[in-house]
Amino acid sequence: MDGGAKRTTGQPEMAILYEDNHLLGIEKPVNVPTQEDASGDPDLLNLLKEDLKRRYQKPGNVYLGLVHRLDRPVGGAMIFAKTSKAASRLAEAVRSRRFGKTYVAVVHGTPPQRQGRLTDTLLKDERTNTVAVVPAGTPGGKEARLDYKVLGVAAEERLSLVQVELHTGRPHQIRVQMSRIGCPLYGDQKYGAALNKPGQQIALWSLYIGFPHPVGKQPVDLISLPPRQYPWQLWEERVYTNLAAMLQAGENGF
Repeated sequence: MDGGAKRTTGQPEMAILYEDNHLLGIEKPVNVPTQEDASGDPDLLNLLKEDLKRRYQKPGNVYLGLVHRLDRPVGGAMIFAKTSKAASRLAEAVRSRRFGKTYVAVVHGTPPQRQGRLTDTLLKDERTNTVAVVPAGTPGGKEARLDYKVLGVAAEERLSLVQVELHTGRPHQIRVQMSRIGCPLYGDQKYGAALNKPGQQIALWSLYIGFPHPVGKQPVDLISLPPRQYPWQLWEERVYTNLAAMLQAGENGF
């Protein structure tokens, strides 16, 4: 569409990355919950429903299907379904792995290998909303797999920029698995409290989402670049734009 020139109405204002009769792609602001939670804070799903209602003067309830989630502190590209048919077909694309998601993250230190796959068993504690790596076979544990690649190192800051491709969508997956190899995310208080200070913003961003359109079948590519602020600006913007272009061309560098 128009590459983010259009924006939602209301607060918080969000860039619209893609929109047609079936889909709504937006840039999620940081620190907004994806859906209603115990905090009672305004959530993305209801904010977008209200926006659609205002922009198109729709009476009654507005349908908007949640296809995937981002943790509250994470920003970047997200796609929603505007019809139940689109929601069902996107869910099938996710199940059949025709729904690609690429993240960038800033981590403390540098992974022992510049590129690799992490496979762990994760167990979520609903009481504390935390996730732990547990031995395989632990009751309730679920396999988590991701690929990562180091895109750059800021040696003086002792920080690295990594590309992450998810093969499973477990809660807090990137944060927990990167912490497990000794490289917690910058700003992550839950899984890197020893290295991060209160008030720092977690450096995890949904850079790219790609999938076949649920009706027209043509490729849909959503791209959202992280903000030009610390620690993201430790690397030139072309690092992010080059990666996005490569992903849009069907390559991921692995």
